[in-house]
Amino acid sequence: HQQFTADLSAQAGINSLILQLPSLEGVVLCAGKGLTLPIQFSTREKFDDIFSINFFSPVELLRQMFKKKLLVKNASVVMIASIGGIHRITFGNGVYGASKSALNSIMRFCAREFASSRKIRVNSICPGMIETPLIHRGTITEEQYDADRKQTPLQRYGHPEDVAYAVIYLLSDAASYMTGHELVIDGGVTA
Repeated sequence: HQQFTADLSAQAGINSLILQLPSLEGVVLCAGKGLTLPIQFSTREKFDDIFSINFFSPVELLRQMFKKKLLVKNASVVMIASIGGIHRITFGNGVYGASKSALNSIMRFCAREFASSRKIRVNSICPGMIETPLIHRGTITEEQYDADRKQTPLQRYGHPEDVAYAVIYLLSDAASYMTGHELVIDGGVTA
């Protein structure tokens, strides 16, 4: 078991990490920063801040891993995106949703390009609301939280394990014929 630490919000951090990485059979790109703000107040700086973490950092990391051949033939890449921006449009979620939508888009392009030369699979997982500290950052009241949760057909938010099991599947040989796919895990919200 090896652990590498890097500041992925800075190019120097990504470059440093790339130099430390061994050859990889599987990668999970999981970066996320939220923002609840109506579009009219979403300045270029707000977009840059969110896109830097949610889109540019994981894409640059993946680009370099592929270019430097750190991903072995038949490797699997899983990007953690979101139902926000693609399957569920909610007020004040435009900047975050756009960043995760862009991530899903680039995933499909990578899936096509990486499969043709090295048979590397690239997929994404689009979670709905997952019980993490991110959803309890004070942007909604407990009453709003409970009301939203009850609108989910399964009457609960997901658990981190719900996403982890999907990651395990996509990294495994059980998904060896799957690439360029968005796997939605949302308790039925988008059904």
